[in-house]
Parts: sequence; C-alpha cells; structure tokens
Amino acid sequence: MAKNHTRYIFSMGELKRKDNSIAFKNEKGNFYIPIQDTRELYCMNEVSFNTKFLDFISRAGITLHLFNYHGNYSGSFYPKEQLVSGDLTIKQSLCFIERRLNIAKAIVRAIALNIHETLYHYFRHGKKELKEFLDWLKSDVEKFLSKELTIEQILFVEGQIWSRFYDSFKYFLPEDFIMNKRVKRPPDNPINALVSFGNTLLYTKTISSIYETHLNQTISFLHSPREGRFSLSLDISEAFKPIIVFKTIFDLVGKKRIQVAKHFDKSLNYALLNEEGKKIFIDAFETRINETFMHKKLKRKTSFKNCIKLDGYKLIKYIVENKEFKPFNLKDKI
Repeated sequence: MAKNHTRYIFSMGELKRKDNSIAFKNEKGNFYIPIQDTRELYCMNEVSFNTKFLDFISRAGITLHLFNYHGNYSGSFYPKEQLVSGDLTIKQSLCFIERRLNIAKAIVRAIALNIHETLYHYFRHGKKELKEFLDWLKSDVEKFLSKELTIEQILFVEGQIWSRFYDSFKYFLPEDFIMNKRVKRPPDNPINALVSFGNTLLYTKTISSIYETHLNQTISFLHSPREGRFSLSLDISEAFKPIIVFKTIFDLVGKKRIQVAKHFDKSLNYALLNEEGKKIFIDAFETRINETFMHKKLKRKTSFKNCIKLDGYKLIKYIVENKEFKPFNLKDKI
C-alpha cells in the first residue's frame, strides 16, 4: 500500500511504539495511528517521545515534523537517507558553482507565472486594478531576467515580485487581511500569520518530497546554502507558494471560513491562529495540495504534492543531462 497519509496531532501528549502501531497518549487516553500508510507525522503542540520511538518511525519510513506550543516550526526528523548518491551530490555542487544563475532565474520565472495565473482569476471577475501588476509580471519580469544578472539582482527581482503581490491584496481581500508589510518572525497580524503558517507547511511537505529523490537538501540555487536549514526545499517550494499556500488563504478568507475574531489568538494581537483556525487551515491546505488534475505534459492525472517531487526530478535531469529546468506552472494543468 502506498504510504500517502499525513497525520496531525494537535494536543500535548506522548508518542511511543505499541506493537506495530504508533500510540499517542494524552489526558483523554490512548489513540493509535497505523504505520502502514502513514508518510508524515505533524506534531502541532508539545509532544514527548524517546529514541526508541524515533528508531521505530525511521524504519517505517515516516518523517516527523515538529512545531512548538505557539505553532512555530521547530524542525524535522526524517529516516536515514536511503537514496544517497555521492555522484549526484558532486554534480549538484558543480552545478551550483557553474550554473546557479540559470536555476535561480527559472525559479523566479515560475513564481511570476504562477502569481499571474492565481491573480488572473480576480482580474476576470472585475478586479481591473490588478491589470498593471499582471502586465508587469508578464512582460517586465522576463525583460529583467533575460539580462546578465548577479544572484543579488535576481533576488531583488524576486523580492519585487512578492512585494507587489502583497500590495495587490488590497484589491480583493477584506480590510482585516490586507498586507501592510511582510513580517515573518514573529508575524504581527492575521495575514502574516496565515502566510507564515502556510509557507511552513509547504516547506515541510517539500522536505518530505525531496527526501524521496537523490538530491542533497543543503545545496540550493536561489537561496544561499546555509547551515541549519534545508535550503533546496526553500527553492523548490517557491513556485508552489502562489498555487498552494495563497490559493488556500484566498479561498478561506474570501469564503469567510477563516475570520479574525474567531480563529486567531486575541491575547497575541490576532497574530497567531488558534487551534480551531489551524485545523481549518490544515484541512483546506491538505485538500489543495492533494487535489488531482490532468497534467498537460504528463498526459495523466497527478496532484500538486506529486508535482513538487517531479520538480526535484526535473532538477536532477538538468544537473545530470543539462535538460532545461522549468519548475511547475499552472499552465501545465489542463
């Protein structure tokens, strides 16, 4: 059976092995999670476990993502890498030295394309104020990226894309969710809280997807490789943020399924989702990332989650065979 289920734990408690299952114990009693079809385990609260438990889930091929009491991402534990390739790591390193700019530009192009496709829906439904930004995404961004640029200049273009994207929220989101400025650590208002939470979920999903390839998580191209993070997962996730994270946010806010007064922690100036808000967001996020569609190029049905892994394989093709790297864009979807 395919290991494709993601399990979320929201309450405080203890995780341990019980026979061939995962046992979660909290004040309400014991709950059991089958390992046969579990791919990822998310702990959204303070949970204790021991090395025996980690060894158990490692052998079962389960990735564990940890969040603290306030919902901030703490880190991930994933099984001993079975798909290690010294040869590919050497080639990936050489690619960083010799062809980094090509990959970085491809990622920024994909960000612009997917933001354009995401916002075009609102333009078609009467939000004509978006036209200037949409035109800029379609023409000016490509003009910039077609030039000889340094990595700093490419990152500047990327920053401009996101900045203008956030500024466009005022044309179609309620006043409570307008982005004044992007604040990450910690978020200082509801929209920043949603973006940070969604981006973190996508980052962890990408970690799990990259784990299934031979790629080295620490050698990245748009983001600078740094200690203490899987920077390649930051790279690969970028093109999917408009499609998965922001589409989820726009749908939840537009349909009033997420509301400031109901779903954010008042004591923290509404800058953090409460437990009910997290559950609503995660449910919508999982629905979106697992949504299946007919892929124009693959000529078969697939999901957004699978497309993240496929972008990893595309990157390998570029590194090994110099086959053009084009991250997923919504035009690949019929």
